[in-house]
Amino acid sequence: MSLSRFATTDLPLAGLKLIERQNLGDSRGFLSRMFCAEELAAAGWAKPVAQINLTMTARKGTVRGMHFQHPPHSEMKLVNCIRGAVWDVAVDLRADSSTYLKWHAEELSADNRRSLLIPEGFAHGFQTLTGDCELLYLHSVPYVPGAEGALNSQDAALGINWPLEITEMSERDRRHPYLTEEFTGLTP
Repeated sequence: MSLSRFATTDLPLAGLKLIERQNLGDSRGFLSRMFCAEELAAAGWAKPVAQINLTMTARKGTVRGMHFQHPPHSEMKLVNCIRGAVWDVAVDLRADSSTYLKWHAEELSADNRRSLLIPEGFAHGFQTLTGDCELLYLHSVPYVPGAEGALNSQDAALGINWPLEITEMSERDRRHPYLTEEFTGLTP
């Protein structure tokens, strides 16, 4: 009998999952499993980990996103906050989805040990709720520059309610496009 190291919760957007890591600890500290292909397969992770990235964002209130990759390079992401706290947002871009262009957010922090498992066909971004935030991303496919896509995180058509005043955003993220009729979503 194996002990499950993850509690998984289905979220309102099909395929989007909240993963809560279980700590095993004693007076010395703890061990927290960040990934297990066998256990996370039940949550929908069906591919190998192709890339792992670490980001650090220094200033509270910073927004990064909303990034995605176009098919056939669409990726699953497992987003973990390992320092600080963020408000992590996923937007459903799957053209055939009943929740197309809907978004969902969860607070991820080093303290709550929650992760967001984001399926293929979603855009992702976040806002830092504290300074000096570090996120560890596991990706199912490597980054492909020519497949990169993004939406503007401040687009009223998305209606994302950022919890804090936006204190910082890269010029690149500010220039991401707003939704137009030409954007018809992502199809596999």
